[in-house]
Amino acid sequence: MRVLVTGGSGFTGRRVVRHAVQAGHEVAALARSTIAADALKRLGAKPVAGDLDDPASLRAAFSTAQAECLLNVASMGFGHAPAVVAAAERAGIGRATFVSTTAVVTRVPAASRQTRLAGEDAVKRSSLRWTIIRPTMIYGAPGDRNISRLLAVVRRTPVLPVPGGGRRLQQPVHVEDLARAILAAGERPAASGGTYDVAGPEPLAFRQLLVHSADAVGRRLRLVPLPLAACVVGLRVYETVARNPRLRAEQVLRLTEDKAFDVTAARTDLGFDPRPFAVGVCEEARLLWP
Repeated sequence: MRVLVTGGSGFTGRRVVRHAVQAGHEVAALARSTIAADALKRLGAKPVAGDLDDPASLRAAFSTAQAECLLNVASMGFGHAPAVVAAAERAGIGRATFVSTTAVVTRVPAASRQTRLAGEDAVKRSSLRWTIIRPTMIYGAPGDRNISRLLAVVRRTPVLPVPGGGRRLQQPVHVEDLARAILAAGERPAASGGTYDVAGPEPLAFRQLLVHSADAVGRRLRLVPLPLAACVVGLRVYETVARNPRLRAEQVLRLTEDKAFDVTAARTDLGFDPRPFAVGVCEEARLLWP
């Protein structure tokens, strides 16, 4: 199958490209720069010059790729989805998978929620045979924006404050498991017209996530519960004085709600088989500190 990937040089996109190449597909990938193009070549993909911010170049790139299937791994949070849909329709691409996020349905509003929902709506109103994938927090390799930072912290400190006590549920998804699900969504006709939550095999309390992370780096960790309100106030003050805040109040507020998702549909239609967090976080730790 001829596959076109957007966001192919990104954290998740690189894995999607690699899995698609390994599966024997003919893979083209959108590249905005020579650096991205070189990275895609190393993965075995054919770079196609194009910029999501430039609809004309997008139309030309999609036409050049002559793809049968689009895997849009690029973030839907920047408003590009309508232009991507239009370019795919114009190029005659039949199947298309779009990666969104479970953050569009959580209680604490994400800044890009409305943009992402508008993008999902554009996909659903299109003539494409579409699939939408909504991953939870992604982890599993150096460069993820969450667990790699957490591992670095627990590796150097035996005591960790936990806002609100860490009782709420989390369900991170390993990036390799997510990449396989994205590719499967493009390969399997049964996925057409479906929206799938893609998460770990089961939810676990944030406290347990911290314990598994400490175990992965060989540390014993003492968790100290802190009042949530005090943490939020302190972080908002910190955000006003720090040039590049490493932690924001919104991130802590997200720990006040359960993020638990049913992945039965993804298992059935996509063959999704996610690894337990305790396994995945150990794999990530070994990549960070061989």
